[in-house]
Amino acid sequence: MSNSSQKQPEILDGLSGEELFSRLNVGLTYRDFLVLPGYIDFNPADVDLETKFSRNITIKRPLISSPMDTVTESNMAIAQALMGCIGIIHYNNTIDSQVEEVRKVKRYENGFITDPIVLGPNNKIADLDLIKESHGFSGIPITEDGTPNSKLIGMVTNRDVDFERDRNLNLGSVMTTELITAYEGISLLEANDILKKSKKGKLPIINKQGKLVSLVSRSDIKKNRDYPFASKDANKRLRVGAAVSTLPESRERVDELVKVGVDVIIIDSAQGNSSYQIDMIKHIKSKFPDLDVIAGNVVTKSQAKNLIDAGADGLRIGMGPGSICITQDTMAVGRAQATAIYQTAAYASQFGVPVIADGGISNIGDMANALAIGASTCMMGFMFAGTKEAPGDYFYENGIRLKKYRGMASMEAMKTGGAKRYFSEDQKIKVAQGVSGTVVDRGSVLNFIPYLIQGLKQSFQDMGIRSLSSLHKSLYAGELRFEKRSEQAQLQGSVHGLYSYTAPTMRVE
Repeated sequence: MSNSSQKQPEILDGLSGEELFSRLNVGLTYRDFLVLPGYIDFNPADVDLETKFSRNITIKRPLISSPMDTVTESNMAIAQALMGCIGIIHYNNTIDSQVEEVRKVKRYENGFITDPIVLGPNNKIADLDLIKESHGFSGIPITEDGTPNSKLIGMVTNRDVDFERDRNLNLGSVMTTELITAYEGISLLEANDILKKSKKGKLPIINKQGKLVSLVSRSDIKKNRDYPFASKDANKRLRVGAAVSTLPESRERVDELVKVGVDVIIIDSAQGNSSYQIDMIKHIKSKFPDLDVIAGNVVTKSQAKNLIDAGADGLRIGMGPGSICITQDTMAVGRAQATAIYQTAAYASQFGVPVIADGGISNIGDMANALAIGASTCMMGFMFAGTKEAPGDYFYENGIRLKKYRGMASMEAMKTGGAKRYFSEDQKIKVAQGVSGTVVDRGSVLNFIPYLIQGLKQSFQDMGIRSLSSLHKSLYAGELRFEKRSEQAQLQGSVHGLYSYTAPTMRVE
């Protein structure tokens, strides 16, 4: 046999994941290594980012908003789910408040607005203007006494008031009284058909007494078209998760959250390898065996084993890498984030348990690296904190538009309940493991996530990888190759040598 007919050995540069993280014997962060490029024979649009969020929940895009009180409430969770991701509602609030935030998300895609804003006939056009300014819509039902669940007598839309100069006119004098309505019990599909045929923007749903029960908006029809990747449950409602602590009161929290249809529970602990968390996992899984439970936070294989053995359906990885977290400095405990993800993911993947990269992500490259070393999703606080959908109001400092962002272990957050994740709620002396700060306005999540996703797809193209699932197969087969970067290589790989430059902004209009 000639030499030319013999199989040529594969040419491999760099290191496999195992060689990078197991042989160097040093903790690595996302910036300490690069993925070596692969072969390109496809477009970024061909990349499939569908991934496992937990053992039984799949989402189309691998992004999650963190359960922090300056990051995720219902507005953020709705936007995340519409974009194919998922948001986790924080628990720095009462049980009723958290349940209501989850209820808003589950109710949203269902199409029926069960708590519509209403006005009465004696309200002024100016009142309608205020609603339009603060909520962005102006199609308002008019009821006899101006409260929900009273008799519907009219509707007021832009068409009724656009050309009225006197904004002090009563709505009763300008409202439309010949209404197309539907009765309580109608399906969303039937309601959408009525809207299509009538060409109306909103369809009031009434009961047999003529009282307003709910409202269906034409925009809900459009959402199915505009957001084809939306994360939905079996009943076509948006998916949402909720965080709980390991404290006894969280058992009642879980009971109430299940009643409103929460899709997944995240047990939120700074150090998740504890008897408290294992007991909570076992309690939830015994009472609600079909409810997925994500446990954490952990950073080692032995920690991961304990939680998987207890029944965890997913793991949250990270101890101290967040931009507002000072756990590693304060407690001298934790692990470099990239090493933590690789080691835990390599172990958990044997049991079909996905891991979440939680913390330390500040750009698209960090996300790509986290996924390349085994993470199935990326949980982010910093990246989403400055968006329109994050809780809190914008303010200006030195001419820059900002929002507050704080760690749940900051003194500020612990005073309002954030200490629940640090076993310190009853301690008289509290030691902060986080800080409070500000982040720059990033616009709407509905615009920001497509920007992040496009960047991820281009990164996958450079790697020569068509899907997230094949990325992990390539990782564990040793085909995906890496190279460690020296400090000088990191400096050279960033902007250098210029007198001045304008940094790209992550605010997306």
